[in-house]
Amino acid sequence: MVNQIRPAIVMVALFTLLLGLAYPLAVTGVAQGVFPGQANGSLVRGPDGSIQGSALVGQAFTEAGYLRPRPSAAGDGYDGSASSGSNLGPLNEDLSTRVAESAAGIRAEDGAGAIPADAVTTSASGLDPDISPAYARLQAQRIATARGVPVQEVQSVIDENTHGPLLGFIGQPTVNVLMTNRALDARFPAT
Repeated sequence: MVNQIRPAIVMVALFTLLLGLAYPLAVTGVAQGVFPGQANGSLVRGPDGSIQGSALVGQAFTEAGYLRPRPSAAGDGYDGSASSGSNLGPLNEDLSTRVAESAAGIRAEDGAGAIPADAVTTSASGLDPDISPAYARLQAQRIATARGVPVQEVQSVIDENTHGPLLGFIGQPTVNVLMTNRALDARFPAT
């Protein structure tokens, strides 16, 4: 019986060391060497070196002079420890009510007719840092009014921060909310 148990114990120990220690350390080392910014969370720092957020994780902006992200179903909103979608199906009454309320709020604030889907629906993770260019442009008038600048100037900042599909054909164009809001602050500083 010992002859049968010994190889099993050796294999468990070997694979624990190999797959539980050596492989994760190797992957972490390569990531730190090749992509240090991404491996450390794609942190965005302010002029004073303080962390303002991550380019890969959405965060809430509620002031009128900023782009607003898409809704989040992660905890109380953009909570990385509670990342998830709403998991509500298209026929769910709670989803219909939430979407209708969100659309009414956007129409009241931004004076919009047609509203892009990402303005009222959550992403799968609830932490999406990007919005569609259509949703960003929809918010341009509100932002321009709040900042006291021409709407064309705000649209220019949005256009400069619009990124095309990956490799030109994978996905849709996006606007990173945090990076665009930082660009708005840089171009139109608060007085």
